[in-house]
Amino acid sequence: MRRSLIGRTWPNVIAVVLFVFFVFPVYWMIVTAFKPNKDIVSKTPVFLPLNATFDHFKTAIDAPKFWTYTANSFIVTIVAVLLSLVIATLAAFAIARMKFRGRKGFVLVVMAAQMAPWEVMTIAVYLISRDNEMLNSLVPLTAFYMMMVLPFTIFTLRGFIAAVPKELEESAMVDGCTRTQAFVKVIFPLLAPGLMSTSLFGFITAWNEFPLVLILNKTEGQTLPLWLSSFQTNFGTDWGATMAASTLFALPVLILFVFLQRKAVGGLTDGAVKG
Repeated sequence: MRRSLIGRTWPNVIAVVLFVFFVFPVYWMIVTAFKPNKDIVSKTPVFLPLNATFDHFKTAIDAPKFWTYTANSFIVTIVAVLLSLVIATLAAFAIARMKFRGRKGFVLVVMAAQMAPWEVMTIAVYLISRDNEMLNSLVPLTAFYMMMVLPFTIFTLRGFIAAVPKELEESAMVDGCTRTQAFVKVIFPLLAPGLMSTSLFGFITAWNEFPLVLILNKTEGQTLPLWLSSFQTNFGTDWGATMAASTLFALPVLILFVFLQRKAVGGLTDGAVKG
């Protein structure tokens, strides 16, 4: 009985340790955002600020072009995710339902594209943008972010479509639906978990991307990841404003995750093992 108790206890202990390990940096970021400057630079760590202040958030929001960079981030992220969902849904349907020459090879190419490091393409993207006079534009960023999330979206949605019985689609076609109508009315509503999980993944990927925007956009086309690195003074880094800005930057992702977490987690696991 004692061994049984130990066997049930140590997984919980490990889980708690891992939880603290991963959550503590987020907690420290948020707490530091509310600390007065004297507590931030204090040699004695302050784990719970008693004199919380919102001055750092005001400094972050009042930073030059904050709202411009916020709008840029939302535009490129949302457009990239929506485009990837449309293209990936059609591609996944073709892979899962249609027989054509080179289908298996196409799946392998999609998987290889997902595993390839996207940083190797930054030089090519920069040269294409420069030659077409598209530097400091949101168009190259949007297209590149869409390509980043497209392979994962195709691969995940393929599993969901393959898991839908063909008989449902055939029954709809027997009742008079065209293949397109059968897809829209029968298959597409069943893809909600997959669409949510891939949307969350795509949003996080595009929202956090830093190297490409650093290379392509130097002025009005910048996004929030670059804005985070702007809180420098003659005396060093303004850690309070930096942590407040980081908290604001993470807020949209946290809100999206809270709304989609149940379906997103199920979607990731179902889409990965089916098909």
